[in-house]
Amino acid sequence: MLRPRVIVCLDVKDGRVVKGTRFVGLRDVGDPVELAARYEEEGADEIVFLDVSASREGRGTLLDTVRRTAEALFIPLTVGGGVRTAEDIGPLLRAGADKISVNTAVVEHPDILVRGAERFGSQCIVASIDAARHAGGWRCHTHGGSRPTDLEAVAWAEECHRRGAGEILLTSIDQDGARSGYALDLTRAVADAVPAPVIASGGAGEAAHLRDAFTQGHASAALVAGILHDGLTTVAELKSALAGWGIPVRPVRAGAPGTRTGANP
Repeated sequence: MLRPRVIVCLDVKDGRVVKGTRFVGLRDVGDPVELAARYEEEGADEIVFLDVSASREGRGTLLDTVRRTAEALFIPLTVGGGVRTAEDIGPLLRAGADKISVNTAVVEHPDILVRGAERFGSQCIVASIDAARHAGGWRCHTHGGSRPTDLEAVAWAEECHRRGAGEILLTSIDQDGARSGYALDLTRAVADAVPAPVIASGGAGEAAHLRDAFTQGHASAALVAGILHDGLTTVAELKSALAGWGIPVRPVRAGAPGTRTGANP
């Protein structure tokens, strides 16, 4: 069984990492290459690079920025944003991505998952689902969270997995940037319904929220962004706390940046 993963998300707009709340109010927080390298040094298990404006602007992902980010890393890199056809997957993999995240185009053309999995393998196809509470359930949104659809999140996650997605990146729009914890009911509902790893995203404010995502939300991985970008904690500190609670995360090498001797949960 895979160890629970701590994944750092880089939302990228115009070649810069940005962060907001509920997908709006974006502010510049740094260079993606520098931040990716720093978070790997701190002990991140993976990096997710999301071109957050590509779909809304109707363009492809920034390949040069992806390439430079991939060259700085040894850990897996997932890239999303602007993938409109299965043919867009190959250039991103050749630019250094290990996995490709797709959302908007898949809602419009679900066979992208089938064709992508057949050609490149389901292990590198990630279905990204942005969901918000609606009528007692969760409604999927596209175009960077700006457009609601008629798709119910749990059923759509099951459909994405049937069509070839090897992983689900599940973001709660309601919790995004709020730092009050992940949407555990949403995460658990999808994780229990889909026999593929589910990444909890949206709402991390402290180490206990990651613990809850693993233990209560049944997530395989937890995505973190704002609290790292703002210097409130480090990946090493988060992992130290998780290990103290008995969560079997991958160890951080001794002396990694952000490691504090005798850190407690």
